[in-house]
Amino acid sequence: MNLHEYQAKAVLRDYGIPTPRGVMVSEAGQCAAAAAELGGAAWVAKAQIHAGGRGKAGGVKLVRSLDELSAAAGQLLGTRLTTYQNAPDGQPVNQLLIEETLPIARELYLSITVDRAAERIGFVASAAGGMDIEEVARTEPEKILKEWVNPVTGFMDYQGRNLAFGLGLEGDQIGAFVKLAKTLYKVFLEKDLALLEINPLIVTTDGRLLPLDCKMGVEDNALYRQKALAAIADETQIDAKEAEAHAHEVNYIALNGNIGCMVNGAGLAMATMDLIKLSGGIPANFLDVGGGATAATVARAFKIILADPNVKAVLINIFGGIMRCDVIAQGVIDAVKEVGVTIPVVVRLEGTNVDLGRRMLAEAVATSGLPIQASDDLNAAAKMAVAAVGGH
Repeated sequence: MNLHEYQAKAVLRDYGIPTPRGVMVSEAGQCAAAAAELGGAAWVAKAQIHAGGRGKAGGVKLVRSLDELSAAAGQLLGTRLTTYQNAPDGQPVNQLLIEETLPIARELYLSITVDRAAERIGFVASAAGGMDIEEVARTEPEKILKEWVNPVTGFMDYQGRNLAFGLGLEGDQIGAFVKLAKTLYKVFLEKDLALLEINPLIVTTDGRLLPLDCKMGVEDNALYRQKALAAIADETQIDAKEAEAHAHEVNYIALNGNIGCMVNGAGLAMATMDLIKLSGGIPANFLDVGGGATAATVARAFKIILADPNVKAVLINIFGGIMRCDVIAQGVIDAVKEVGVTIPVVVRLEGTNVDLGRRMLAEAVATSGLPIQASDDLNAAAKMAVAAVGGH
C-alpha cells in the first residue's frame, strides 16, 4: 500500500523529522488561505498521486503569485496526471500539497528498501539526487552508495558516516545525517515499510537537511497491524478492479492487453502470461484466485476480469490441488451464465477431479451453448486464446 507524499511526511514528523511546511487543498478556492498560512511570496504546488515522475509530467509547479497558484490548482485538480510510472492511463489528482519554498544548495537521494538478494534491509544514497536519479543509476552506477543493515545490530553510526562522507557532507551535517538515517530506519521497521524514499533530500543554504519529497510503501501483509495507515489508504489511486479484487482477497493487477487471465498460483500466472506473449498475444491482467478459492470466488474473479472493456477473450488455467477442478468448472459456468458472457472463454484444467470438471464444462456447452472452449494442453490453450482475439 502506498502513501501520498503529505501522508508520508506526517509520519516523518511523528518521529521528530522536520519537513517543509505545507497545506493540503482539494479545491482551487482554498489556495488563498493556504498561501496566507504559509506566508512568503512563492510556493510549490504538488499533485498528490501514487507515482513518481510528477515533476517531469507537470505535476509539480513553482508559483510566484496567488493568481499563478490558483491557476495551477485549476489545471491539476480533477484531472489525471500521467507519468512514466503510471502510463498510459495516469491517476486522478484529487488533492494538492502547497508547500513553502526553501533555499536549496544541494539535492541528494536517500532510500531504504528490502534487498531480497542480500536478504537484508539496504540503504541507497547518491549525491546526484533529483528528477534524474534513475538515469544516474543506469549510466553512472558508481555514484550510487549502498549500506546493508545487519538485523542483529541494526543500522550503525559508522554506516551513516560512510554514506555521509560519500554524499560529500561536512561538519555538523555528518552528525545530522547519521541521526536522520537512524530515525528513518526506525520508521521503516516500526511502520512495516517495503520502501522509504526521499528524493530529493536537500541541503539548504544554511546547512540544514530536509526531505523535500517522501515516498512510502507499506508491506500489504503487515496492514493487519498497521491499522492507522490502512485507514488512510486512497483507493482512488488504484484501478477500480484491483480495489474490488483486494476487497474479495483476490490478487489482481491490471495490464494493457486484451486476454484476461485467471489462474491459481503466482508462478502459474507468470507462466501463463509468458505463453500468451510467446503465442503472439498480450495479457490484460494478472489474476490469482489462490489455492483455496470457492466457486463463488471464481465467479467474482471472472466478473472482475470482464469489467475491463479491453478483454476480448479469457484464458483460465487451473491446476487443481487444494482447489478441485469441478469447483472451478462450476464457478466458471455460474459466472458465464450470470454475466451473460459472449466473448470466448478458453479453459485448461488439470489436477484433482479434472475429468469431472471437464465433463461439467462439456455438458454446459452442449446444453446451454456457453462460449467455452476446453483444452487439455496449456500451450494449445494459449494459442486458442490468442487466435480468439485475432492474434497469431
